[in-house]
Amino acid sequence: MLLALGEQFLYWFSSPITWVFGIFSLWMIIDAVRRKEWLWALFIFAFPGFGAFWYFFYVYRNSPSATRGFELPGAHDRKRIKELQAQIHHLDKAHHHSQLGDVYFQQGKLEKAEACYRAAMERDAQDIDTRAHLGQCLLRQKRAAEALPLLEGVCTENPKHDYGYSMMAMAEATAAMGDIDRAVGIWERVIDQHSYARARVQLAELYHAKGQDDQARKQIDEVLADDAHTPAFQRKRDRVWIRKAKRLRRQLK
Repeated sequence: MLLALGEQFLYWFSSPITWVFGIFSLWMIIDAVRRKEWLWALFIFAFPGFGAFWYFFYVYRNSPSATRGFELPGAHDRKRIKELQAQIHHLDKAHHHSQLGDVYFQQGKLEKAEACYRAAMERDAQDIDTRAHLGQCLLRQKRAAEALPLLEGVCTENPKHDYGYSMMAMAEATAAMGDIDRAVGIWERVIDQHSYARARVQLAELYHAKGQDDQARKQIDEVLADDAHTPAFQRKRDRVWIRKAKRLRRQLK
């Protein structure tokens, strides 16, 4: 009997399916730990097949894919959501609604974020952060026509708002509306002040679309050169743009 059990163990251990499930479960455990989802990590460890797939569909797949590469400054977690919800309940201040919107934006929950930003606007329609972030939220929902006036107003008032993030969003909205020449001009203003991969890659894409491949190649080469010397946290944030840069670079050869 022991021999049979040993043979069965060796069969399962040597099976490619076992390795696939094992690697997938380990991937989900690592993701859960990074998100500080300790109960999920324990659950996946206890039930590596079922638990990993449940976590994938319930948590991982709902990660902020809509805003990946388009982060707002700041962090988010469940504790912060609870704190803000309590402050809204007791104080109902505009900035609390806006901050909660930022958390939801970072999580990719754009409809919730929009509702929070609009609640903040009802209480303070002049707040520049709320207007900018609502514009970004609408843009990520592919509503560039609604986003652009908000972003234009913010950038007219403060061209350096959010370290250039608002102007980047305005460039994206302008391009989405089909005004490529104006979008190129805005991107060029951004890279005069910042070296964001997000800005250089999208500017290069527009140069390529206009047939200006030499200028596109210059931007992409700078992005890829900078990536080799970028801190790990920034490389993780920029990985969407680095992949796009590499694809575009191959097209430009």
